[in-house]
Amino acid sequence: MEVEELINKIDAKELKAEAKKQGVKIRCRTKLDIAKDLPKETLEKLAGK
Repeated sequence: MEVEELINKIDAKELKAEAKKQGVKIRCRTKLDIAKDLPKETLEKLAGK
């Protein structure tokens, strides 16, 4: 799946929480920007919930 397809399935709150755990900055960024900085495996795991 493409990143855009995955982020449509992920809640923003869950995405931001996972980004904080991994040390990715989330302030003033869109879901897509945050998702691009996370590993694809992480996005697939969040989308699978």
